[in-house]
Amino acid sequence: MKRYLMLLGTRPEAIKLCPLILELRRRTDVQLRVVLTGQHRDMPAPVLTFFGVCPDADLGVMTQGQTLQSLSERLLTAISRDMQISGFAPDAILVHGDTTTAFIGALCAFYAGIPVVHIEAGLRTGDISAPFPEEFNRRAIDAMSRIHFAPTAQAKTRLMAEGHKETRVFVVGNTATDALRLCLERPCEHPLLDMVGERRLILLTAHRRETAPEQRLALFRAIREELEGRRDTVAIFPVHPSPVIREAAEATFVGCDNVKLTDPLDVPIMQHLLARTTLLLTDSGGLQEEATYLGVPTLVLREMTERPEGVAAGVLRLVGTDGRGVRAALSELLENEQARRHMARPSDAYGDGYVSVRIAAILAALAEASEL
Repeated sequence: MKRYLMLLGTRPEAIKLCPLILELRRRTDVQLRVVLTGQHRDMPAPVLTFFGVCPDADLGVMTQGQTLQSLSERLLTAISRDMQISGFAPDAILVHGDTTTAFIGALCAFYAGIPVVHIEAGLRTGDISAPFPEEFNRRAIDAMSRIHFAPTAQAKTRLMAEGHKETRVFVVGNTATDALRLCLERPCEHPLLDMVGERRLILLTAHRRETAPEQRLALFRAIREELEGRRDTVAIFPVHPSPVIREAAEATFVGCDNVKLTDPLDVPIMQHLLARTTLLLTDSGGLQEEATYLGVPTLVLREMTERPEGVAAGVLRLVGTDGRGVRAALSELLENEQARRHMARPSDAYGDGYVSVRIAAILAALAEASEL
């Protein structure tokens, strides 16, 4: 029996790792310990509850107004201490993506001489400062990892170009598609779905820390100017809990009758809204994958993306963060239904909804071959 320690700390990690946790806990050849770091204090909890996942420990590292430096320091101390006192000696540590939890978790494993398994490996923009600090984190995690689960063939190619052994890189898809499939298989009732009715739905998310405050305000104003007065269209904006983002959203959209600001939404309603969405505007990485899977036309509010497969599939369009450019693209897709429908093409570029099964099977084969 192999023993794995899985670390997660944020809502996106919880969404993408819960299907894999369920799959690994279903198997009789694996002992899995799940540790929630608390990088996000409350946001992962509803996700874990929805999927029926109970962490084995909660390190509770988040503090009000934390910086990357202070968060990293607390994570390093808390994860190291948990590894020492838990009595659980893992054969490998599993981390996901590019969060500070994943980076510090991989670092703790590297220092302890424990193999690192990186899920969602090989994503790159080519600019170490965009997104910040995620681009650095994922490069560093890959440098410390023994096994890489790449979501796409392009991600594997990047890892190979960086010198990683082909026998340790596996193209499996992205577990985001598993989570989306599991969510949409369950019916969902919610007042927001009733509010949308027969109107066109615009879903908006924006939380990237590298977007300057004045740039964010100009972007939000441009979106409001384009949406305001469109009686056949409603926009829902689940606002990130960051005070900076919330203040900008409220200053811009309060009083705009067809833009609804909400707190971050639980996974089921968010996924069902996405499936109902006419057009998505986002700077989120995970939503780019989910939109591609569903074929939801998406304007990516970033200058570059580590998800070029969705762009190649025609579902995603990079529009940057300049208000005028974003408004022009938004106006085009609202006015030109043919152009919008041309982008509405579901794609399996990021997986088929059964990625966790493949990852678990590969881990079992690696264990059998004494590679882990």
